[in-house]
Amino acid sequence: MLCPYCGFDESNVLESRDAKSGKATRRRRQCLKCKKRFTTYEEIGTIDLRVIKKDGRVEDYSRAKLEKCIDKACWKLSDEEKDKVVDEIEMKLLNWNSVEIPSKEIGSIVLEKLKNIDPVAYIRFATIYMNIKKIEEFEQLVKKFKVYQKKK
Repeated sequence: MLCPYCGFDESNVLESRDAKSGKATRRRRQCLKCKKRFTTYEEIGTIDLRVIKKDGRVEDYSRAKLEKCIDKACWKLSDEEKDKVVDEIEMKLLNWNSVEIPSKEIGSIVLEKLKNIDPVAYIRFATIYMNIKKIEEFEQLVKKFKVYQKKK
């Protein structure tokens, strides 16, 4: 780690602790040359996942896209709650048996998660995910969800 003051590349770690709700490590360091102290943050790098789209194209996984769909579906939730939902979905994706995941499976995982969090968010997302265009299809979706809720 380069010292921000003198550019020397060796330092001692004085203190380490969790930051950003356990998603990063905060380290207090002291440069071995100029003896000044500075703080660094260590975070997990990129996630090596690929998404297989409906038309067969393959693209890199984007957390931002997942965050955007959760944000649209769950507008009532706080930012912290939305981050937790995205983290939980992402954890399932990371534990997938392959680094390539069909977009259909990602949508199913999101639906399952929303089903237990917010009924309106579930219906909102399902309407888009299932490409519902007719009122009859919408009514059928709501009926199915009501049956699920009763079993729960």
